[in-house]
Amino acid sequence: MTVPFPLTTYTARLDAVAALLGQQHIDAAVLTPGADLRFLLASDIDTHERFSALVITPTTRRIVVPAVDAAALRTGVAGASGVEVVPWTDGEDALALAVGDLGSDATVAVSGEMPANHLLNLQARGLSTVNATAVLRDVFMVKDTEEIAELRRAGTAIDEVHRQVPGLLRAGRTERGVAEDLEKLILAEHVVVDFIIVGSGPHGADPHHDFSDRVIEDGDIVVIDIGGTLDSGYHSDCTRTYIVGPVDAARDDRAEAYRVLHEAQQAGLDAAKPGITAGELDKVVRDVIDAAGYGRFYTHRTGHGIGLSGHEEPFIIAGNDLPLTEGMAFSIEPGIYVPGDWGARIEDIVVMTADGCEPVNLTTHDLVPAGAAEDRGVTA
Repeated sequence: MTVPFPLTTYTARLDAVAALLGQQHIDAAVLTPGADLRFLLASDIDTHERFSALVITPTTRRIVVPAVDAAALRTGVAGASGVEVVPWTDGEDALALAVGDLGSDATVAVSGEMPANHLLNLQARGLSTVNATAVLRDVFMVKDTEEIAELRRAGTAIDEVHRQVPGLLRAGRTERGVAEDLEKLILAEHVVVDFIIVGSGPHGADPHHDFSDRVIEDGDIVVIDIGGTLDSGYHSDCTRTYIVGPVDAARDDRAEAYRVLHEAQQAGLDAAKPGITAGELDKVVRDVIDAAGYGRFYTHRTGHGIGLSGHEEPFIIAGNDLPLTEGMAFSIEPGIYVPGDWGARIEDIVVMTADGCEPVNLTTHDLVPAGAAEDRGVTA
């Protein structure tokens, strides 16, 4: 990944983590490669099974890495921001270099992505471990203006792909063939393809269907859920639902169900204001679908956070009492799935503002016939 922001952004983030540790009386954060290091050091380092970790205490910062990876850290954000780079070679005790000075009764906050073997080795030293995601959620979950700009750029990138989908969908093509075209289009706007779902006909009723050799038929409703990663490391994710050919008057049940889905998603967009909890927002969306008699066909949570991970906090799910606040970014993506028949989903990424939310995805929510010439640049 590139370094998308000024060095001052990263030093401020490191300072914020150190301050939170002191406030919560936690001795250190031990953060392994993944979203945590992308956020704090703009580092995509992957040391595989070898131990590496950024260790932050209220007063010190060091990153312990295999010697073969040390140069990249020294010349990157880590070195420039004053993080001590501590290399280790095979045969050395990397964990001792990381946490040996903390004391056996220390409490450390560890990455949610930390491999289990590293976690167990930390605990075997007598350290108490807590989830860094919960401890540091205010730093990671609330996006600043620079991050929001990247999420908007990601939204624009995936919107450009969705605008081209109607020209790809036609009877006689396979889901796989459409997915191959989508891969090229996503890579034209991103550096990595995260996922592609092409769920036609009965496959649309499987929320996590991938794609297959099924031949798309005239009259199929097709769920297209796609996402990618920008060069900055920020992710896109957007779902739209299409119909191959004109709407079949004999299938008014699908049109009515889609109308309900559209209403539910809009209710979520309208209700997403600072102070509502994640669980309450899920209920707002779910209640619309339940009231119309389709509740049994809505089989997943309403949304997930997004940023340097494709799925992160906040999770918009029943029972989550987390209040949503300005700067949080997440999906609102209700679906209706009729097993063995068809499915539909509408998904936007939104950013919480001072008085509501703003979607970063702006293509239409309508069920547009594939190949139709309508402008897909304005939200219905």
